[in-house]
Amino acid sequence: MSDTENRKAASRSDAKPAQIDDGTRVFFDQTRDAIPAGQSPGQPAPETPASETTEKKPKPHYHGHRQRLRERFIKGGSNALADYELLELMLCMAMPRGDVKPLAKSLIAQFGSFANVLAARPEDLQKAKGLGEAGIAAIKIAEASAQFLARERAMELPVIASWEQLIDYCRVRLGHRKTEELHLLFLDRKNRLIADECHQTGTVDHTPVYPREVIKRALELHASAIILVHNHPSGDATPSRGDIDMTRKIIDAAKPMEITIHDHIIISQAGYNSFKTLGLM
Repeated sequence: MSDTENRKAASRSDAKPAQIDDGTRVFFDQTRDAIPAGQSPGQPAPETPASETTEKKPKPHYHGHRQRLRERFIKGGSNALADYELLELMLCMAMPRGDVKPLAKSLIAQFGSFANVLAARPEDLQKAKGLGEAGIAAIKIAEASAQFLARERAMELPVIASWEQLIDYCRVRLGHRKTEELHLLFLDRKNRLIADECHQTGTVDHTPVYPREVIKRALELHASAIILVHNHPSGDATPSRGDIDMTRKIIDAAKPMEITIHDHIIISQAGYNSFKTLGLM
């Protein structure tokens, strides 16, 4: 074969590339880029991670803030935190991401106080911007826990002997309600709390209270005594004429059944009044 024919044969498209046998059988092909180790021919090259091509994002200003709040609370209790910080720490558990400090401050400003936020109705909390179901649930769980703790403490000793604990319980239970409620505290022979039941919702002057229903419920629970408790959302704990008349009717209905009416307590955000202390019974 002539030299010309040899050159033509070498330039044919079906000619195999030259090989160098150095133990690795490397093929020279200048028409394609080198293939990274572990990548099959024809497979697209992996993308470079964004973290390698861009700078790391700066940490948010509230980074570590939650941890510091938790540490302060664990070491110093509720007194170590401002009211909005205590609410913020509560919301953190339900809303694990983001800065909830503005939301906590907004809720306290909207409802007036930390206690009012806890006592707010779920339908009112739903109107608060940025507060979802998880946050509402956390708030209402905190309220229920406070009521449960106060009730348990009130039940530890006879109510008459632990008057301050009873008042604390009534304040937690009713002091921040926006609607007037009449509660009946049923007591056993040792003046221990058997049950706390809401007997009526609405202003006593406008919604009739039926003494016979009160006494009937006391008999069902085998209660020996009753304490009447209701709230005045207006903030004024002064008894009204309707409050006084209603109390006297219940006392009169209870006497034949040998059920004692110990007191009638009116609770408000500003304080409380006792019928017995005022000489009204």
